[in-house]
Parts: sequence; C-alpha cells; structure tokens
Amino acid sequence: MTGPAQEGSDTGPAGRGPGPQAGPEQAVAEQTGGAQPGRRRSGLRNPEKAVRGLGAGTLALEAVVLLLAIQPIRVVGGELGGGAVVAIVTLAVACVVLAGQMRRSWAWHGGTVLQGLLMLAGLLHWSLLVLGIIFALVWAYALHVRRVILS
Repeated sequence: MTGPAQEGSDTGPAGRGPGPQAGPEQAVAEQTGGAQPGRRRSGLRNPEKAVRGLGAGTLALEAVVLLLAIQPIRVVGGELGGGAVVAIVTLAVACVVLAGQMRRSWAWHGGTVLQGLLMLAGLLHWSLLVLGIIFALVWAYALHVRRVILS
C-alpha cells in the first residue's frame, strides 16, 4: 500500500530511512550500510579471497606469458640458449607454485622476489627484462589493490 506510515513504526515516510523514534546509532548504521563506525567497507563478501584471487590470477597469467614467449624469442630474437629456456620454465613453474600458495602471507613477498628475478633474467635476453618490467608494474598494482581492500 502507498498510504502514510503508521504511528509508532521505525521508518519514515514511505518506509525510507529512520523515523522520528530511531536513535543516532541506527541512523549511522543505515548510512554506512551497517558497517562499524571507523571501519571501511569494500563492498566484497570476502575481501581476503578476492585479493588472493587477484594475486593468483596475476601470477598464472605471468606463467602463461613466460611459456608462450619462449618460441617468439627464439625465432625473432636470435640466440636463446638452453640455460635461458630453463630459466624461463623455472620462473613459470615458480609463478604457478606461488599462485597456489596465495593463502600464505609470504607468497606475496615471494611474488615480489619473482618479479625481481624476472628482471634479472634480462641479462640472458633483453625481452625478458621488458617482460619483467611489465609484470613488476602489474604486481605493484596488485599489491596496491591488496592494501586498499584489506586496510
């Protein structure tokens, strides 16, 4: 029904907002969506799981790109020795292992170290340095999003 609000109800006109009998605590709770005062709300049901998914997805994408980059580097880039291929595959495997360990807090630090190792692999071929810089920037953004959501 669209009639006026009944006397004694806790809602204002048309059932919106707190009525005249609502206390200041209820008004604050309704304005913040029920969150505790002073606590930020991300809007996610499970922010920790969302952040873990972001980190795991980033590392999985990095592993795929590293493995797919082997052949174009060999064809276009000239010499890519067996040691460089082993280094690329090792880094890709490390990405997959870290993606599976994102529940652990040390995995985020491991991902940062992995980006540094990829840039260091740039000594083997210049294109690995380029990939290292690109994925280091992506990883830095993922760390920023993690900090914003979990703080």
